[in-house]
Amino acid sequence: MSEGRGALPWESDTHEQPVETRDNDGAGGISESSAHEWALLKGRIHRRLLEKLNLATLEKTDRATVVEAIRRVVHELLSSEKVPLNFDEREDLVTQILDEIFGLGPLEPLMKDPEVSDILVNTWNQVFIERHGKIEETDIQFQDERHLLQVIDRIVSAVGRRIDDSSPMVDARLPDGSRVNAIIRPLAIDGAHLSIRKFKRDAFSGEDLVELDTMTNPMLQLLSGIVKARINVLISGGTGSGKTTLLNALSAYIPASERIVTIEDSAELQLRQPHVVRLETRTPNIEGEGAVPSRALVINALRMRPDRIIVGEVRGAEAVDMLQAMNTGHDGSLTTLHANSPRDALARLETMVSMANLNLPERAIRHQVASAIQVVIQVARLSDGTRKIAQISEITGMEGDVITMQEIFTFERTGIGEEGKVVGQFLATGIRPKFTDRLLAYGVGLPATLFDNVADNRGRR
Repeated sequence: MSEGRGALPWESDTHEQPVETRDNDGAGGISESSAHEWALLKGRIHRRLLEKLNLATLEKTDRATVVEAIRRVVHELLSSEKVPLNFDEREDLVTQILDEIFGLGPLEPLMKDPEVSDILVNTWNQVFIERHGKIEETDIQFQDERHLLQVIDRIVSAVGRRIDDSSPMVDARLPDGSRVNAIIRPLAIDGAHLSIRKFKRDAFSGEDLVELDTMTNPMLQLLSGIVKARINVLISGGTGSGKTTLLNALSAYIPASERIVTIEDSAELQLRQPHVVRLETRTPNIEGEGAVPSRALVINALRMRPDRIIVGEVRGAEAVDMLQAMNTGHDGSLTTLHANSPRDALARLETMVSMANLNLPERAIRHQVASAIQVVIQVARLSDGTRKIAQISEITGMEGDVITMQEIFTFERTGIGEEGKVVGQFLATGIRPKFTDRLLAYGVGLPATLFDNVADNRGRR
């Protein structure tokens, strides 16, 4: 679907027409009412830029030199135009042209905004963002659907994938690690859609999550001890609830002496330990071959002498291999999955194991789950956009055919406060977990009062 290197949607048969500008205050330049003329000017400058520069040669030059060369040529071209632009307008035009050549066009400012976590393009003329957990609409638009399709094509072609009528949806990753999903017609009825989950360069630490009231200090003490004591952990939650953020934070407590193998669909984890092997799944090529699913990577990871295995998210048959790894000497492994409660998480895990077609009895599957996983952490995104650890639960074994669990910490909602803020408090249930002796064996001593049945008002919002 590519339209050729450098082609832009606003280039048309009208681009040779002179640009007439209107200025409401008489100071010259292009006003807001001249957006069409501005687009024509941008397209014309871009076309002439391609005629003057050999981009194939520039690709072999470092980025800073290329940008400076383009900026110089753009200023020269603008000098020959009859449109009076002040310095700020010229620099803005240069920036937009650079974004079209090297970046994501009109989305580039959002990519540079550290407060934006998600960019959601619902067709070419409607762009939403998530900021501080809240969805809001922006006034950013593409020129038309063709413009959006070119940006999508640039993203997916850079990672060796394609998107067209025969393959109308794709997952990809930007150079900075951000996750991208795109879907086009005929699957997307109203036109192309693009979703970008931005990669956060500085991962939140456990202390950061306490500061954000995602959990309390006693909860962090417990969770850091659980990781140090090599207890297997399952993090459960809905989409955008903060599962990967918490997984990143907890991974910081893994000793630097251990060998860690991570398995992800799109690499997001930011482990700081020196001995980390990062594996990523692969989708099929154009011929429908060459796919490498999570299950194959989990099986391969077992041959790589890992001390711990971290699966970014279990979604299918790889769950059975993950559980077997946890049951056969790879203690301290961590993973996440989509579920709305700890009990739902275990039910989903059972379903995933059944996808492996091993014909195991239901009781045998549950026994595998109960013996492999000791702790389930439930995270949630509340109605006000904040993320909370809603529950920390311990799996205590089985009674008959049922996996038994007990809550150690929970977040109790009590209402809605000013400006729609969720009001609640973190509570210790008063139950002392069975793995306390294991914590002591690994040198993790917790205060006797940590599990007292009292509310922690530091969790109140």
